[in-house]
Amino acid sequence: MAARLSRAAARDRLAAAQETRAGIERGMILMAAGALTAPGVHALAKSLGGTMSAGQVSSARYFFQILFLLPLIWIAQGWRIPAPSLGLAIRGVVVASSGLFFFWALQYLPLATASAIFFVEPLILTALSAAFLGEPVGWRRLTAVTVGFVGALIVIRPSFAAVGYAALLPLLAALTFAIYLAMTRRQAGGEKAVIAQFWVCLFGVLALSLAMGLGGPAGVEVLAASWPTAQEWALLAAMGAIALVSHRLAISAFRSAAPASILAPFQYLEIFSAILLGVMLFGDLPDAATILGTAIIIGSGLYVFRREQALARRRR
Repeated sequence: MAARLSRAAARDRLAAAQETRAGIERGMILMAAGALTAPGVHALAKSLGGTMSAGQVSSARYFFQILFLLPLIWIAQGWRIPAPSLGLAIRGVVVASSGLFFFWALQYLPLATASAIFFVEPLILTALSAAFLGEPVGWRRLTAVTVGFVGALIVIRPSFAAVGYAALLPLLAALTFAIYLAMTRRQAGGEKAVIAQFWVCLFGVLALSLAMGLGGPAGVEVLAASWPTAQEWALLAAMGAIALVSHRLAISAFRSAAPASILAPFQYLEIFSAILLGVMLFGDLPDAATILGTAIIIGSGLYVFRREQALARRRR
């Protein structure tokens, strides 16, 4: 009898382990798919940047995300949408600023270069976590952050010589997106992801629309508005759909059994996807400085992730 119970318990443990492993693998696949999909948004934004302002492209992205989110909200809970908090409104403005800076950068920089500079974001988030969230960050991770910024400077330097201060726009996009993630980490307890995304997108649209309403008539080119053609409407809708799919894939990955420390490095697949799209669609081959700087940024980010994983194991 005891032997049969022992065998049954062993089978249950094996089944649970297999289920956990399957969940981890599913999370890794979802995260990889989301990372590889995300640069499609940037490629469409770059192609639209020749005829539309960065402010209008960014605003349209969030507008179409809202339209595509509404059926998901209705399926999840009908039309019962809780009122937003002030934090959600601020996060919407911050993430809209990040999108504006990045789409603006794409008007001057190759897709791979802008993406490489933007990927100092995890390193900035590490620094912000220490400064504003009170999370302990040791000298090893701070060193990795510093090295990562050196990699970003290597990428920025030739671009700065070619296009001037526009080369710093992806850095501003990374900073504002890291602020958005830090705020989300602090405020996200109890929020439903689809509702939070809806309000963030809505406040982003409102902020960008207000900025265009003020900046466009004042002659601020990046905030100018024009009526899109039928083809541009289709591309804008596709951009919003891809952005939503990529975001939902990443959320589903983080809700799987896979730990965040395993999933986080998969975001660097975006750089490789951005390079491929840049070559295929725009003929932009990354130069030696971009490749070297990108390698340093990725190496620094991976070290930070490995260090966080080690500290998490030690705490457990």
